[in-house]
Amino acid sequence: MIEHDSAAKVLAPKGWAAPRGYANGVVASGRVVALAGQIGWNPATTTFESDDFVAQVRQALENVAMLLSEAGAEPQHLVRLTWFITDRIAYLSAQREIGLVYREVLGRNYPPMSVVIVAGLIEERAMVEIEATAVLPT
Repeated sequence: MIEHDSAAKVLAPKGWAAPRGYANGVVASGRVVALAGQIGWNPATTTFESDDFVAQVRQALENVAMLLSEAGAEPQHLVRLTWFITDRIAYLSAQREIGLVYREVLGRNYPPMSVVIVAGLIEERAMVEIEATAVLPT
């Protein structure tokens, strides 16, 4: 979870069911790293290499991981993810594969997360956009 090598504490109220794949909340202190929404394209070329939903999720998560590294952070420092998706059915039908990709790229840190279904994203071929916030311990 979030607690190793981090200044964050997962909020788990007594009597609440344990969430799957996310946390209901965290308390953190330290230096904040705020990332703009990352989409499933190659950030060096700004081109999409796939129109597959899971492939775009992988690329968006890899982009998040690269930016975290640039800030001196790691995936365990994440304290918030917001996903914007254009296709609810694609997301739900690929949950298993998305979970595998998520763990491969970000490990087993499950911060608070929201998934929002949107009509479209600025980049027409984008199927997912992921915003992230991390907190580095001071």
